[in-house]
Amino acid sequence: MSALMVAAAHARRQVALARRAAREVARLWARVDRAAIARSWSVSVPAAVQVLGSAQATAAAASGSYLDVLLGEYGQDPAPAGLVVASTFAGVASDGRDLPGLLYQPAITALTVLKGGGSEARAMAAGRFALDAIVRTQVADAGRAADGVALAARPQLAGYVRMVVGGTCARCLILAGRFYRWNDGFQRHPRCDCRHIPASEDVAGDLRTDPKAAFEAMPAAEQERVFGQAGAEAIRDGADMARVVNARRGMQVIGERTFTTEAAGRRPRLMPEQIYADARDRADAIRLLRLHRYIT
Repeated sequence: MSALMVAAAHARRQVALARRAAREVARLWARVDRAAIARSWSVSVPAAVQVLGSAQATAAAASGSYLDVLLGEYGQDPAPAGLVVASTFAGVASDGRDLPGLLYQPAITALTVLKGGGSEARAMAAGRFALDAIVRTQVADAGRAADGVALAARPQLAGYVRMVVGGTCARCLILAGRFYRWNDGFQRHPRCDCRHIPASEDVAGDLRTDPKAAFEAMPAAEQERVFGQAGAEAIRDGADMARVVNARRGMQVIGERTFTTEAAGRRPRLMPEQIYADARDRADAIRLLRLHRYIT
């Protein structure tokens, strides 16, 4: 199995995990009393937190074995400087918020639709969509953050290559195949399925995805769905894809709030992205990851 196949299989498992968690939480939302949305959903939030937290931990727990298999494909020693602590990535949102507060948002969304004159059915659908986005995003974020920590704990890996998974959007497609240093942040939007493939610089070229080739492999209808009719036509006419699409518009950066007090014990815990920014070198990053209990 090639490194790309290993990474793709890992990505598929993580996406499937996020979808299962979203379906399970959606069943809780379906039981909400439409005459008392806020109160009814508040009763179900603890169960939703348990489902999401469990999925986050499961996503994070896969990182170590994934990196070990990947390094085996590279013919390198998989021995890490520390082991990922999966529970550290559970029970808190990727921006530092607590999960109960985040998971209450769908009720606010539904009530806002009702207040604006929307129907009950539309309000419930809006709440469900918001809930689906929250769950999928947070499970994916936990897995990606753990992958990043596992990468940082393996100095034999220099960085990662961005890989798109399944159908993608224009913002992500133009970033496909780029190599980033191990401590560079991974930008994405809500519900983004893109993954990073940990790699050594000397093998990164084997993993690259050419955005132009990916565009040309799409049927015209798919090109226009992703880039818009005018954008797709411009690219077909030779326009630079990166100029057609502003890759940063609407993207979110992990760690905008760089501390979290959730599951942190007596003191705030640095987010992994802030650790990478603060660390003097790789050894210092590993020390900080251990200090903040991301690895043991």
